[in-house]
Amino acid sequence: MKPIKMLAAASLLMSAMLANAAAPAAAPDAAQVKAAHDLLASLQAEKMLRTTAGMSKYPSPAQRELVMAKLDKLPNETIYSRLALPVARLLSTETAVEMTRYYQSSYGQKVLAQTYNGPPRLYPADPTPSAKEKAGLKKPAFVKANQEFKAAEQAIHHEAFLLIAEINKAK
Repeated sequence: MKPIKMLAAASLLMSAMLANAAAPAAAPDAAQVKAAHDLLASLQAEKMLRTTAGMSKYPSPAQRELVMAKLDKLPNETIYSRLALPVARLLSTETAVEMTRYYQSSYGQKVLAQTYNGPPRLYPADPTPSAKEKAGLKKPAFVKANQEFKAAEQAIHHEAFLLIAEINKAK
């Protein structure tokens, strides 16, 4: 069983290294950080943090409750501000703007509601879009942005996990 765990850890480390290698080396500008901040607000990143914290393992139930209490006290704006820079490094401005537009649409709101409030699932199951929503999902700008976002999604969740660890260490 140990070789399997070692292999899994090695593959996670390798995917993290590849994600960092694919990220742009230059520091993001103010517009890119603002676009990432808006994306995090439309994504309801506070719920993503709570979900990630809930799925994490803790030494005791008391530790889990302590982390959840710290997250409850943290203002949403603080979460968006602290995650904006790492997310801006992962996504282009165009992708962040397009995905913000998507998650603010009625269909994007349905997807978020199902993601955060729906029952547990093995695979994500998006709601059925209307004809107008289907047309929006086929636009080249959205298709390109969605591909880039899906490629960076795991790294975004990793940044959320790092933020939770940072919040947990804070007194």
